[in-house]
Amino acid sequence: MRGIVWFRRDLRLHDQPALTAACAECDEVIPLFVFDEPLLQSQEFGSACVNFMLGCLQELTSSLADRGIALQWRRGDQVEQVVQTAREWKADVVYWNHDYDPAAIRRDRQVQQRLEKLGVAARTFKDHVVFEAQEVRGATGEPLQRYSAYRARWWTKWLATTPVVQPIPTALAKKNAASLPSCKPFPTAHELGYDSTASWIEPGERHARKRLRWFTEGPIHSYAQNRNLPAIDGSSKLSPHFRFGTLSPRMAIHTALNTLSQGGLVSRPDVLMWVDELIWREFFQQVLMAYPHVVEGPFRAVIVPPGRPPGNERDRLFRAWCEGKTGYPIVDAGMRQLNQTGWMHNRVRMIVASFLIKDLRIDWQCGERFFMHQLLDADVAANNGNWQWCASTGTDAARSYRIFNPALQSKKFDPDGTYIRLYVPELARVPAQRIHEPHLMSSDEQDRYGCRIGIAYPSPIVDHRQARQEYLELGKLQETR
Repeated sequence: MRGIVWFRRDLRLHDQPALTAACAECDEVIPLFVFDEPLLQSQEFGSACVNFMLGCLQELTSSLADRGIALQWRRGDQVEQVVQTAREWKADVVYWNHDYDPAAIRRDRQVQQRLEKLGVAARTFKDHVVFEAQEVRGATGEPLQRYSAYRARWWTKWLATTPVVQPIPTALAKKNAASLPSCKPFPTAHELGYDSTASWIEPGERHARKRLRWFTEGPIHSYAQNRNLPAIDGSSKLSPHFRFGTLSPRMAIHTALNTLSQGGLVSRPDVLMWVDELIWREFFQQVLMAYPHVVEGPFRAVIVPPGRPPGNERDRLFRAWCEGKTGYPIVDAGMRQLNQTGWMHNRVRMIVASFLIKDLRIDWQCGERFFMHQLLDADVAANNGNWQWCASTGTDAARSYRIFNPALQSKKFDPDGTYIRLYVPELARVPAQRIHEPHLMSSDEQDRYGCRIGIAYPSPIVDHRQARQEYLELGKLQETR
């Protein structure tokens, strides 16, 4: 029997359910990847994300080639390409792992229906999450809308089932190589319509596993404290690997929990806090699948202050935010890190999101779209869930009055200004006691530290205290209407 394994967000060999099943059931296994031409043309994602994907594909190609198997690729509409290759290659079955984006669910349904008409079976598997939406439900079977309830039931499910991690199928190297024409090299980022850039985080399964080992052997055991400090390497930075499936969540969680039984300097609270972050990821995937309307608008209808009206002023403020030229160093450092590397520290993501929504009064969807285009780890569920949390329109969102003070956040989490200086070099000589609010420097201080405010570095584009008060008053006004 001949089977096609359609790789998508699962670019690895370890713990790959579709690949494992294909190797167990088929005499010939053909791995396939399809470059989604309509999605690429939409420019929803940016160059950082596309280049990371290409790096992951290169390593997957090499790993398969070591086992005598060639990764085939096509480019075009995914539905048409998968159906066409199944027909051309006389496949008996096509295997793939689930995706929970509403558009992906519709695509997969079309593929399954078209294959059925050809007499080709479709076998699909859970992979991108440990537990799918229907596996973690409320007492009466409803989707859960609060993270605390979801987390409790997730852990109950984990302890009851403890999902296993599958090794690379030993049968993979023994499968007959399909007699197909040799594939051309992958298209370059430029040929796909994007700039070629070096990935700030190393792509591919090998690097994902290496990073996981490094993290669980050290930084995870001080995670509770260090995860909020953007100047140090205290987080896993595995989010792009989860996005493209070069690392399975099952393997990550097992590896983390296994450290608790190895003795030595381990911290149960820190380890569990990191696992909680992965459960948050699954919670947002569940929200996306159960409530697909979040892609188009707020999860819940709540009264929030009105956004700034369209016009030149709004455009000016949004452009300054995007470019990291707001006059608030922690905000500017975060946005420049994002633009330069395709990644941003999670604490800083919350700060810049709060600033856009609450200080500038620009709707969260603008920030969501900008992040999707810039991020290495651009994931619809996580990005949407986090932006709605900051906008107070999501599931666990508090009222609209959660407003971050960027200067206080900066002083608390980057007290020496190390992170700021890394991405805002105009402030390199400004001392720690002034770097969080450089606009308060006297003229003499500006000359002494080589940073003239309004020239070398921008003045604040809004006054935080005033912007906060306006936001609160507008919110109260809305509630009385």
